[in-house]
Amino acid sequence: MRSSNPVFSRRGFSRDNGYAGFNTAPQAGYAQGNPYAQNPYAQNPYAQADVQAPAATGRMTMDDVIVRSALTLGTVAVGAVLAWALLPVSGTSYGLAVGSALIAFVLAMVQSFKRTPSPALILGYAAFEGVFLGVFSEMFNSRWSGAPFQAVLGTMAVSGATLLIYKAGWIRVTARYARIGLSIAIAFMVVMAINLLLVAFGVAEDGGLRSFGPLGALVGIIAIVLGAFFLTLDFKQIEDGIAYGAPRSESWLAAFGLTMTLVWIYVEMLRLVAIFSSND
Repeated sequence: MRSSNPVFSRRGFSRDNGYAGFNTAPQAGYAQGNPYAQNPYAQNPYAQADVQAPAATGRMTMDDVIVRSALTLGTVAVGAVLAWALLPVSGTSYGLAVGSALIAFVLAMVQSFKRTPSPALILGYAAFEGVFLGVFSEMFNSRWSGAPFQAVLGTMAVSGATLLIYKAGWIRVTARYARIGLSIAIAFMVVMAINLLLVAFGVAEDGGLRSFGPLGALVGIIAIVLGAFFLTLDFKQIEDGIAYGAPRSESWLAAFGLTMTLVWIYVEMLRLVAIFSSND
């Protein structure tokens, strides 16, 4: 079973090619009080160090994830603010936004297929993604004043509520939960790809399923719920990476994955705010 997020689908956040916490059978050594008995890093130099001092042994901690996430999201925010301030709404700006989005996508794919995290690639992705979001947000704000601010608040509300629900144990990220959620997500992506093709060839009008009407609102809500689902997978795999002694460098991948998910939620929230504003 793999994560919805490509940057979490390789080493460092899984055990036995799956989620570290999904195997419900007791592991040898784990039942005896050794939480690192099945550590995927058992052969690395950190494995023999004091398990009570992850920061001193080069293992990932929650502080590492928070700091890297703040840097990555901060880069997105700075890129967005600069793009908003320096690129007025125009055809040229739209072209720059599309170009930035494509570059961000390429950087994300390169990092996703690398064996090790690259802070330069991750921050580069964040910067170009920020430029795209800045122009995209300004475009929406020019028509629906205040929509980006409301979308930011909505993104914070969704991510905060998801974290609270996850920490409270109301959602258990099990293999079955992941399989069902990922199946729905893949189906959603396929339908959206088909819809895009139909719109491009003029078969579907006004955006098809992504129109600014009730159907578009329903699709947006589904997309935001899927974003919250992706967040629960991210939270689970970050917890597992910390618990099983992932190297500190993996915190960059955690930050990268969280940024990708939060960008997804923000874009969908922005569209949803615009739809509801259009219907006022």
